[in-house]
Amino acid sequence: MPQPMIGFIGLGLMGAGFTKRLIATGHRVIGFDVVREKMEAARGWGVESAASPADVVARSDVVLTCLTTTKDLEEVVEGKDGVISEGGFKGKLLVDHSTADIDTVKRLAGVLAGKGMAFVDAPVSGGPGAAETGTLAIMAGGSADAIAKVAPVMAHLGRFTHMGGVGAGQATKLVNQALVLTNYCVIAEALRIAEAYGIDAAKVPEALAQGHAGSNLLPVLFERMIARDFAPRGYARQVLKDLEMLNDAAKAKHLPLPMAEQALTLFRLLNAQGKSELDGAAVMTLWPEAGA
Repeated sequence: MPQPMIGFIGLGLMGAGFTKRLIATGHRVIGFDVVREKMEAARGWGVESAASPADVVARSDVVLTCLTTTKDLEEVVEGKDGVISEGGFKGKLLVDHSTADIDTVKRLAGVLAGKGMAFVDAPVSGGPGAAETGTLAIMAGGSADAIAKVAPVMAHLGRFTHMGGVGAGQATKLVNQALVLTNYCVIAEALRIAEAYGIDAAKVPEALAQGHAGSNLLPVLFERMIARDFAPRGYARQVLKDLEMLNDAAKAKHLPLPMAEQALTLFRLLNAQGKSELDGAAVMTLWPEAGA
């Protein structure tokens, strides 16, 4: 059975990982990004270029999106030359891998349904490296039919879990962000303790791996933080955006999130210092160096 033609909108760090993986698993991929340099780079690993989101949809069986903000998602769907600006979308499926506002996602799903196009919200966790190796955590919301249709493609990208109706994927991503993004700050504190007491910080993840402190995030972040390697695998500005979204979602349900609010404060400071284009691991720079 031939692989479906995949359209991909958003060829940034995550989109690059996604499309490399899809091509490596035998898919043809047609891509679009508003930044032409990103499209040119993607051609280097086999992504065919489209003229617009509408062009992507017209030439694809399944369309995946991975965008920075909720506003970007709205523009891709409803804007000039957007997904629904022309024909060719009926009976097709849009899977959004962005981290986006739940109410907006539900609204857009309704707009697409009215045009005959199914929608799945499927935010991910794991970063660009996991996208390229097909080891993402993919949390999905949508109808059973839509989930079944896209499951074979998602199987190439990671562990795909159906969490409920449209919006359930984004709600699950809120849970993920509460756990992960506060942990960035906790891990930074832990490294500062290790460095202050002069132990070999590189051994900490191994030493703690079998205990409750062990996690798949600890060795990754410790390695970057020890090396002061803040080249972006994801941007500090995106971490801030996600924490702001988490804060707003908690307020809507009258939920106090004191730990996440502290992380939000720290990432506001980090971005205010002009470090928005660094990796989120750069949050450790808010702590003074040992002996300073």
